[in-house]
Amino acid sequence: MSFFSNPNRIPESYGIRIAIGLIVYFVVMHLLGYSHNVELRLLNLLILVTGVYLALKKFKETHSSQLNYFRALSIGVATAAIGSFIFSLFLFVYMLVDVDFMKFIQDNEPMGRFLNPYMASFIVLLEGVFSGLLVTFVLLNWVNTDEVNEPVG
Repeated sequence: MSFFSNPNRIPESYGIRIAIGLIVYFVVMHLLGYSHNVELRLLNLLILVTGVYLALKKFKETHSSQLNYFRALSIGVATAAIGSFIFSLFLFVYMLVDVDFMKFIQDNEPMGRFLNPYMASFIVLLEGVFSGLLVTFVLLNWVNTDEVNEPVG
């Protein structure tokens, strides 16, 4: 059984997939010259939503269609947190290597003069974790979860 098909490693597996999607999207936008366009960050949310949804769906498939609401919440947030952590590590290394990109951020962001690669990547991590919490909460309205208290009889 490979890592990506292990039913006990769904958050890690889909978190890595989210990170790969975010990294590929960033690199493509940077190569096309759009990495400075802040509005395109909204498409990061689409990658996050897709990854969390697929993780919840995979968990249901591999666990006999049993998905408790709180288990689903923890799986979704963990998946988003792992993906965001890996992506923020990538951005940290990238901002250390590409000094001009970090300088552009410092010059053009409202609080940019207080930013360095450490703070900028930490902010990306926090943004990803809290976005993952919100995304999971919204997605759980569409994903069928088990009833918490089923009446007896």
